[in-house]
Amino acid sequence: MGNHPIGEVLEMAEHGENLPPLKLDRTVVLVGLMGAGKSTVGRRLADALGVPFVDSDHEIETAANLSIPEIFERFGEQYFRDGESRVIARLLEGEPCILATGGGAFMSPDIRALIHERGLSVWIKADLETLWNRVKGKPGRPLLQQENAKEVLATLLEARYPVYAEADLTVESHAGALHEDVVADIIAALRAHAGSNEETP
Repeated sequence: MGNHPIGEVLEMAEHGENLPPLKLDRTVVLVGLMGAGKSTVGRRLADALGVPFVDSDHEIETAANLSIPEIFERFGEQYFRDGESRVIARLLEGEPCILATGGGAFMSPDIRALIHERGLSVWIKADLETLWNRVKGKPGRPLLQQENAKEVLATLLEARYPVYAEADLTVESHAGALHEDVVADIIAALRAHAGSNEETP
């Protein structure tokens, strides 16, 4: 699609059709591994749809007054996951928005059930090499702070992808894909999903 201003994404996603703006009746929850682009794509998607963008990791850091790495270091992963569940549950009670979640959030059966009940999940899917090229050497990834980081990422991918596949919608993010392209694909998928629901008796 090329590098277009975000204001043109809606028109691009509709293939030139004169369709009404897409309005959300529930929160769109972005899921996927680290490096999938949930936060970056999420901000642009929220702008395109005229709704707020919320990052659950940022909300957790604000509530704890600690960074994610600090939470892991001081209290461990389970403490973080418990806080994550509470934050996501609270956010799903609010007005519709675009909600980017951490890579492990959707692995919780309780969170998945809550998202299915109150939101609409979109898996931003990318292959291992694409993800690794995006995250290697970058700080703020507690699970990758070890020598065999790529192997850890590969193990996470193998374990989590079958669960991510339970998301309501899936959109691919390929190496070199522009954020605007992924946004347009998500909007098209959301519109198709809305249309299929309208046709259901």
